[in-house]
Amino acid sequence: MTSAATSFHSCLCFSVQKLSPSSSASSSSSSCSDQQMSLLSPTKPKSILQKNPLYQPTHKNISLQFKEKILCLEIMGVDSGKALSQNPCLHTASLHAIHDIITFLQSKGLYQKDFARIFGMCPTILTSDIRSELNPVFNFLSKDLRVPEDYFRKVINKCPRLLICSVKDQLKPTLFYLQRLGFTDVHHLAYQDPILLVSSVENTLIPKLHYLVSLGFTRREAVEMTLRCPGLFTFSIQNNFKPKFDYFSQEMEGELDELKDFPQYFAFSLDKRIKPRHIQLVDNGVSIPLSLMLKTTDEEFNHLISQKTG
Repeated sequence: MTSAATSFHSCLCFSVQKLSPSSSASSSSSSCSDQQMSLLSPTKPKSILQKNPLYQPTHKNISLQFKEKILCLEIMGVDSGKALSQNPCLHTASLHAIHDIITFLQSKGLYQKDFARIFGMCPTILTSDIRSELNPVFNFLSKDLRVPEDYFRKVINKCPRLLICSVKDQLKPTLFYLQRLGFTDVHHLAYQDPILLVSSVENTLIPKLHYLVSLGFTRREAVEMTLRCPGLFTFSIQNNFKPKFDYFSQEMEGELDELKDFPQYFAFSLDKRIKPRHIQLVDNGVSIPLSLMLKTTDEEFNHLISQKTG
């Protein structure tokens, strides 16, 4: 087995090279499970990667190391084609360098089973610099968000994009901005809304506030709405805010104070929740607070209507 393949053994990323007689003898005396050893079979890559063009006869000139890299990604559950497309640097990254990334993340508490989703969402992590890019993120979690090491995994799995953000240019400035708005609970930011930390202040957070103000809210009211419902910062203006506000103001003839008191309105589906519930209320000539209209279960909602019409 090659040294690179040996390095990947602990990560279930095995070499596709045929074993030499001496290495075969060595492997037979190892403690690998039957399932792990089956991955070393020269026919295994074909079954795993049978649809990958790299394994077609017309691509025999592709290096064996590159094929090993593809196999490594596929075994981890990562779509190799998508990963290579989104991160061209993977083409030239060495197996050893990728192994170092995996080993580092495991040292921070991440599990092997986490990598399919993490690398699938953010394949650039696989070619990040550990010292200047990855380690600072964990320092940020520890020092700025006061996340204990045992909870690193929970936060990263919640928002893998944290690992591809610059602490200096993205995470710290955004945290500072959010704290100025009133997001003072760093634990809540870390465990519940880490996506806010990877959002652009200039292109995402500020425009959302400006849009709420354009609807008629004061800036203070808009900020208070985001504090009560941080998800407002993640909703699309065109696909969420506008159609839902148009329906609220035109069809429901609602007042701004209702949205100020219940900003979670924007979190509900327009077609599956808001419209059907509103139409049902209109048909029965019933009026109830916005929160009761949307937060109640179907049974509770129908019961409220029965009480009003009984």
